Amino acid sequence: MPEIYISTDVETDGPIPGPHSMLSIGSAAYTLDKRLIATFSANLETLPGASGYPETMDWWATQPEAWAACRSDPQPPGVVMQRYADWIDALPGKPVFVGYPVAFDFLFVYWYLMRFVGYSPFSHSALDIKTYAMALLKRPYRRISKQTMPTEWFDPLPHTHVALDDAIAQGALFCNLLKINGATDA
Repeated sequence: MPEIYISTDVETDGPIPGPHSMLSIGSAAYTLDKRLIATFSANLETLPGASGYPETMDWWATQPEAWAACRSDPQPPGVVMQRYADWIDALPGKPVFVGYPVAFDFLFVYWYLMRFVGYSPFSHSALDIKTYAMALLKRPYRRISKQTMPTEWFDPLPHTHVALDDAIAQGALFCNLLKINGATDA
């Protein structure tokens, strides 16, 4: 069964799930050869008793369009995460979570899946785009950022802080890195 690379971006109101909420999730499912085969996007209601982290909310105040986008038509977290798990389970391959930074996005997605669905279709399979770029560039991790990566690695896609937009762009970047590295399904 081929791997499906599910580039995922979340928008949140704080640094960790539980005390803070995932506001929006966007995922773009790519094949090894960079075919975008499906997308998922939803806005979530905040968790009962959770609140926005002051520094995160200060940042959101500078992003009114993205804030409006992630607060449009929020759904209950349990409903969203069940739909998300069903979407992943229906994809034609083994899912691999891809993020930038994976430690942040996977933390929220895994927590929400376990809390509201009871399992993660990803198991513990998650890849970090920045770490992959570090290996390709042969540079220390802290010297890698999107600004230090070669411009030809990027497709002309927007970075809007709207979860699905960012997931699509990051997925295209990841697939470009796979191609540079010579990854095949053999």
